[in-house]
Amino acid sequence: MESEAVLSRFHGVYDKLNQALDGMPYDELGVSVEVKEQVELMRMQLKRAKRRTDTQDMELAMDMMVVFSKTDDRNADIAILERLANKLELHTIADLKAETAAIRKLVKHRGGNNETVQQILDLLGKFKLIMGIDETVSLDGPISTRTLRRCQSSLIPNEFLCPIILEIMTDPVIVATGQTYERESITKWLNSNHRTCPKTGQTLDHLSLAPNFALRNLILQWCEKNNFELPKKDTYPSSDTYSADLMEEISLLVKDLSSSHPNVRRDAVMKIRMLSKENPENRISIANTGGIPGLVQLLYYPDSKIQEHAVTALLNLSIDETNKRLIAREGAIKAIIEILQNGTDEARENSAAALFSLSMLNENKILVGNFNGIPPLVNLLQNGTIRGKKDAATALFNLSLNQANKSKAIKAGIIPPLLRLLDDKNLDMVDEALSILLLLVSHPEGRNEIGRLSFVETLVGIIRSGTPKNKECAVSVLLELGLNNSSLALAALQFGVYEPLREIAINGTNRAQRKANSLLQHMSKCEHIP
Repeated sequence: MESEAVLSRFHGVYDKLNQALDGMPYDELGVSVEVKEQVELMRMQLKRAKRRTDTQDMELAMDMMVVFSKTDDRNADIAILERLANKLELHTIADLKAETAAIRKLVKHRGGNNETVQQILDLLGKFKLIMGIDETVSLDGPISTRTLRRCQSSLIPNEFLCPIILEIMTDPVIVATGQTYERESITKWLNSNHRTCPKTGQTLDHLSLAPNFALRNLILQWCEKNNFELPKKDTYPSSDTYSADLMEEISLLVKDLSSSHPNVRRDAVMKIRMLSKENPENRISIANTGGIPGLVQLLYYPDSKIQEHAVTALLNLSIDETNKRLIAREGAIKAIIEILQNGTDEARENSAAALFSLSMLNENKILVGNFNGIPPLVNLLQNGTIRGKKDAATALFNLSLNQANKSKAIKAGIIPPLLRLLDDKNLDMVDEALSILLLLVSHPEGRNEIGRLSFVETLVGIIRSGTPKNKECAVSVLLELGLNNSSLALAALQFGVYEPLREIAINGTNRAQRKANSLLQHMSKCEHIP
């Protein structure tokens, strides 16, 4: 608790120090070059000392909000899911199996299910999908027909089972590490942008698949001897032929983006939009065949539907990390911001989502701010559809991780609509609003506007009766306000924060407990508590 209090006090004076050093008139003061260098070095050290763990927590929380959304069809965004899987250290089959078993055990212990547990199980299912595992395959229990068949055939030798889906192999192939997998399963894995062996975790030197004829013959002999019928597999064209055909199709579609016939352009951009949504391989192929410049040009095309298709295709392509840079380099951000201001409802929503995706790169955060992209996002947050508000909130959260963008968001009038979101329970955006407010409250201008008595009373109400995550974030915001203005801490006491704060200090989340104890300690030192 003491270390947390020291940390909080340090960050409480950070902005004051930075503000004092900002724009210091060295020439008027007549200081030497050496002193100027020392002051600038101090500013750099202060910037490096900025709180980062809270930001990471909030990034994790914001990612969770997106994937747990029931209404947003981008809740299976591969980039977000992969980032979550890495942060939660759930990126191998063994990890997923152990976690699923633990959740099932928790459900059994509680004697039932609830919405939170189901959300976690759904998330684990999405992790399975990005690993290329069929969503019907359970990692801990026989819930599908194929899984039941596996259990009934428990005498099948382990070496005949695919390590990914744990089914007997009909077309075993060998990867670069010497491990054998069912062709369909390992192909899904590789098409999901993985370049490692699922079983060993080793990086694959190449992606060639060699048929394991010897093992296939052994499997066939065993099946005949044990009267076991191999599952029938659908026949597909060879992957090489399929890839060549697809590349040819994508190449023709990219050329059609520049057609002089509007209907040809519209059909091409619509098909590219669909292909870009399907899998990572398509996104890479579209970029490699020059699709991004053509799509960016269509952002300026005087047809609202073509603009909508183009911005959505770029949103899909931006899931790929390399494509984020390519899209920004082609000048898309400025055009996306124009569509955000003037496009159809769906185009505006997808423009906001595209800015969120692109701004995962720090250099793109700066570009969005410099191209004046924050005011139209604030407008969408205030006046958009429910989905538009959510898209705008996630984009604004991400952009506000940049200090300069915080000031721009505050000047654009972000705080009033955020405060209204706290009062509108029907939108279910309290977490999003609090997360953004927590970023803005670290800025002097943000504190001045946020730190009103009516807002303090709202925070106290959330601390008293909000969800655990609501309470955690509300306590964090109040702590930041109170450390910079003790009168606001006193106001919170007068609104009855003391008892719920003590309860959180004992029973809240780990982070909420730390923040609550720091706030109680600060209040105690101000001698406002008996």
